[in-house]
Amino acid sequence: MRELQAGVITDAIEKLCMDAAYNLPEDVKKALAAGKDNEQSPAGKYILEQVCDNYVVAAEEEVALCQDTGTALFIIEMGQELVVTGGGLVDAINEGVRRGYTNGYLRKSMVAEPIFERVNTKDNTPAVIHYEIVEGDGLKITLLPKGGGAENCCACKMLRPADGLAGVMDFVVDTVRQAGGKPCPPVVVGVGVGGTSDYAAYLSKKALNREIGVHNANPNYEKMEIELLERVNNLGIGPQGLGGVNTALAVNVEYFPCHIASLPVFVTLNCHSQRHKSVEL
Repeated sequence: MRELQAGVITDAIEKLCMDAAYNLPEDVKKALAAGKDNEQSPAGKYILEQVCDNYVVAAEEEVALCQDTGTALFIIEMGQELVVTGGGLVDAINEGVRRGYTNGYLRKSMVAEPIFERVNTKDNTPAVIHYEIVEGDGLKITLLPKGGGAENCCACKMLRPADGLAGVMDFVVDTVRQAGGKPCPPVVVGVGVGGTSDYAAYLSKKALNREIGVHNANPNYEKMEIELLERVNNLGIGPQGLGGVNTALAVNVEYFPCHIASLPVFVTLNCHSQRHKSVEL
């Protein structure tokens, strides 16, 4: 059994919030640069040049890649032999978000109640937290700042098992088609298949954190990802929806067993500021 102080978690998350907002992951920068080089649309190429300049300036000046610094969405992989001491885990996470978004001059976007009194909490809390209990005594914290524009383009469909692969793929492509330029393409498409409707949603978020160019280890799903990316980019939506061959940088699919009568599918889109960072404590 290992003990970890809550204050250590808070300090790490404060830094993680700023790091994720300022610095685009290397795999995303590489994919955007490649897209700029192969884009056939003059408008699309110009937009991708601007996007690439933007991530350089953001890192150098330590300013946000995008004004929408998102909901602080976490995936916490916690070892079953780890004990958090000196405070609660949820409180430690939210305090880290509060400090990170305040000290990092990041936009606060959370409202305390969603319908009747949409009053800003002024510190971007509470965070949305997903937990996975794993073997060992480690703690891995992954932050996915989820912008509102792309999040608004998510879609869920409870397919029939008879709809099969064709039904899943058509739904994914149609979701991107309907989103058009709203999620600020080129996007990364996260697809969750199986489980239940809520678990498919989680899988789609988890899929967004996979490195661009790394496919699902299952060869059937790898082939599915490759074909989906080709179909999505053939839509012609292009960067910022102004036309071109770079509608998506990647399509990542995660799956889980499901009920014999069900085939749930959830699609989450992320904008070209494909922000995600992890830290292990």
